[in-house]
Amino acid sequence: MDGSVAYLLATMGCLVVAAGVAVAAWVQRRTSGRPLGAPVAEDPLHDRDVDALRGDPRRLKPGDLVEFSGGITYVVRGSVRLVEGAWSWTEHLLDDADGTRRWLSVAEDPELELVLWAAEPGTTITPGAPTIDFAGRRYRWSESGQARYTAVGATTLDPSGTLRYHDYQASGGARLSFEAYGEAGWEVARGEQLHRSEVMIYPRGEVA
Repeated sequence: MDGSVAYLLATMGCLVVAAGVAVAAWVQRRTSGRPLGAPVAEDPLHDRDVDALRGDPRRLKPGDLVEFSGGITYVVRGSVRLVEGAWSWTEHLLDDADGTRRWLSVAEDPELELVLWAAEPGTTITPGAPTIDFAGRRYRWSESGQARYTAVGATTLDPSGTLRYHDYQASGGARLSFEAYGEAGWEVARGEQLHRSEVMIYPRGEVA
């Protein structure tokens, strides 16, 4: 009789622990908006021939050159890798010959996504609303969260820290992003999604 009771109690304890783990996982999925588990699987349609011909954006690093359609070439001044749970992406600070600075974000979920960003200094809008009207477009909330980052090269950021963000999207691939590194205030940027064929990469070691 005592053995049966002990077995019953042990079984109930295991069920309680399992239920707790399931609830915690559900809560984290709800708050992060992304699934838990292993890192994002590689896209089965990943075209390695294109990477060999045009360079792999996933391998960008400070010193590499990036050329966009239209013939404008930028040098990668610095790179920021961001991690949020099992999700990670990178943002690269670009600088052209005239000193114009842009950011290129590279994400894979699982398809490769490239977005070229331009800062909007002096903007007074703040994130949080379901929709935001800005520069003639209506942007709808996409996702928000907090990630940890590590920075290399000339990014003006600390080597590591945290980032808060709110992302919005409009039709045609237009993006609006709010980012705050550490205790700094919100920085606003507009982005346009790029097609893979619009980006050509020249790794630093291969630049003549």
